[in-house]
Amino acid sequence: MTMTQLPAVKSPAQIRELRARHPEMRERDFARIHAISEAELVAAQVGTTAIRLRPDVDTLLNGLQACGEVMALTRNESAVHEKIGPVEKVVIGARASMVLGEQIDLRVFPSRWAFGFAVEKAGEAGAVRRSLQFFDPQGMAIHKVHARPDTNTDAWNELIDKLRHAEQDDAISLAAPQTPEPKGEPGSLAELRERWSAMTDTHQFFGLLQALNLPRLDALEMVGDDYAFQLDHASVASMFDASVAAELPIMAFVGNPGCIQIHSGPVKTIKTMGPWLNVMDDTFHLHLRLDQIASVWAVRKPTSDGHVSSVEVYDADRELIIQFFGKRQEGHDERAGWRAIVEALPLFDQSNAA
Repeated sequence: MTMTQLPAVKSPAQIRELRARHPEMRERDFARIHAISEAELVAAQVGTTAIRLRPDVDTLLNGLQACGEVMALTRNESAVHEKIGPVEKVVIGARASMVLGEQIDLRVFPSRWAFGFAVEKAGEAGAVRRSLQFFDPQGMAIHKVHARPDTNTDAWNELIDKLRHAEQDDAISLAAPQTPEPKGEPGSLAELRERWSAMTDTHQFFGLLQALNLPRLDALEMVGDDYAFQLDHASVASMFDASVAAELPIMAFVGNPGCIQIHSGPVKTIKTMGPWLNVMDDTFHLHLRLDQIASVWAVRKPTSDGHVSSVEVYDADRELIIQFFGKRQEGHDERAGWRAIVEALPLFDQSNAA
């Protein structure tokens, strides 16, 4: 790309002017169309409808416990995961923190949190929509918390006061996109299968990938179909239909580098609208772009309780969009109903591959 082709940097005033012309457009769509980050769009409203916050994960999570019911939202490019309930059972760690509530279940990685804002917008019938929004160094959304009608407004406002940034500028400085660190030689198939077969817990999988310098999808493609096999794209909808019919509780993980959000429980209401598959239950909403799915895999990981089956969905950049498990308790084998659903999903037809 030549210098003349690079998009011009837009000032906060220019962003506000453009936004005033298109107030109805979704923030993420507006930012993409106008070649800015979503964080720059929100920052441009500081002093009017936004307050800049410190991205202090410890203060945020502990403060949210007093706020009562909220809606937690975590997304990536192809999936939006929303959970409604209180923030409970906060565990603060040096590198990762957790929320382990019955409804809101998060794994948070604070090193990727760079910008935060409290936002107020006019809603329907004169109502005010309040949210706390957090972004990574490149301005991509990591996690958002939306106030609900039953949210404790006093606790919400007190939390904003605690998080208020000393600088209330309407412009932010973004970091350049991260360049992947060079890795050593990838492990061999023999090493991969040896380590895979020796797993006793699914959480060991990340360490396995690191030790062998293997991207996640590369490992699935290598390991062999006794541990991972490719499914037809239609298997995602089939999995939901079968889980609803069986009233089977599942786990759905959606994440980005700064946050992973988890649903555990049954799903009931599935609606497809255009390219979106939507779960529209009382306390769980999921929006998944089916047209952005590049591959779907069934994966078997050994544990001390028997193997655990998952369905993993990847995009064209080979990034994980969403991951599904059957809900299970530690110390117990996975549900036979979930395993049967995964084993019956339609396989990918290699003969139809481009």
